[in-house]
Formats: sequence, C-alpha cells, structure tokens
Amino acid sequence: MLDLNVPTIDPELGERLVSKDYKRDFRARNALIRNSSTWKLERRQHFEEQNDPSRDALTRGDWDEVLRLFAADRDLVLAGARDDKERGYTLHRVRIVEQPITPYVQWELYWLRQHDELGASRVRIVTAEQVADAEKTQQLPEMLVVGGQTLYNVIYSDSGVPMGSIRFTDQQHVQSWEQYIRSLYEIGEDIAPYFAREIAPLPAPVP
Repeated sequence: MLDLNVPTIDPELGERLVSKDYKRDFRARNALIRNSSTWKLERRQHFEEQNDPSRDALTRGDWDEVLRLFAADRDLVLAGARDDKERGYTLHRVRIVEQPITPYVQWELYWLRQHDELGASRVRIVTAEQVADAEKTQQLPEMLVVGGQTLYNVIYSDSGVPMGSIRFTDQQHVQSWEQYIRSLYEIGEDIAPYFAREIAPLPAPVP
C-alpha cells in the first residue's frame, strides 16, 4: 500500500472555473507545453461523459459499436501521438481501479489501452487496495498537473457529471500533487499486462 501522506488542497488558494472555462484553459495551457509532461490522477469509477459517441453506444448496450468506434479512431490517435513526440510532450495517467469493474471503467480501459499502445499516453493501473491507507477519511480527488505549472482539481457531481475545476498555480500545490501522482505511477502496473489479465476476459459490459 502507498503510505505517503496525501497532499492537502486549499480551495482559497485556487480559482473556481466552470466546465467550459476549465476545458478552454486546460487546452490552451496544455498546447504550450514543450519538453515536459502532464500528470493525471483518475479515481472515480463512473463518469457521465458528454458528446462521446462511443460512450453513448455503451449506454445503449451496443458493445460492438463501441469497439468499432475505437478502431476507427486509431489514425487520429496516432497523429496526436506524433505531434506530442515532436514537441517533447508526454501524458502520464494513473487510473485507480476497484473490483468489481464497473461498465464505465471497462469501457475506459479499452480506450486507455489503445492510447497507451499507440503512444498517445503512458498509463498505469493502481488498485483501490493499494491506496486504501490514503483513503481512510476520504476518496482521492481527480487531479491534473499540466507542465509542472498548473494544477486542476477536477470537480464532478455525485453522479459523475463534469462541473469544472479549481485551478492552482502556486508551486506548493502544483509540486506536491505532481510528486504524489508520480509516486502512484511508480507503484502502478503498466496497462498492457493488467488489461490482458483483468479486462480482456470480461464479457461485454451491461450498462
């Protein structure tokens, strides 16, 4: 189990952004990164993705359509990976997974496995058991550190609907959370073997 102390979050030192402003701000800052990385911690087991055809197909229970749409995206993912390589950019993702696997997480891990395979991101899986000591009082938050300069505490409703973020630029928040996500990444398992062992044998998810 990870025994490092979870960094604190002081909302008073951040700026609240509604969803559209958060997305715009993140994309602008992320596009400027050169020779650096973004670190993402994802903890919730269900999100309500919006404007995503493959997510809509999952909701309908059409798993074949989900897989078809993922396959159709391969060239686009590869193009993005080539662009990232040219600017020296790497996206590191830590995905915490609970058992039993939720339909959302099963869907997402297919998507993440493809992105990792094609070089669009580097993904590692951390189990809920590995962070149990860190979650004795509350679940880990959804966090995103961009280029070592900006931290977003991404906010969702109880049902998983995106509600924007709190943005931090003070180095205490940014550096402490990047280091914590890095420590999770170090104890995580690469997605490829995890997927082959735990996800590939599962039947199609039932929403």
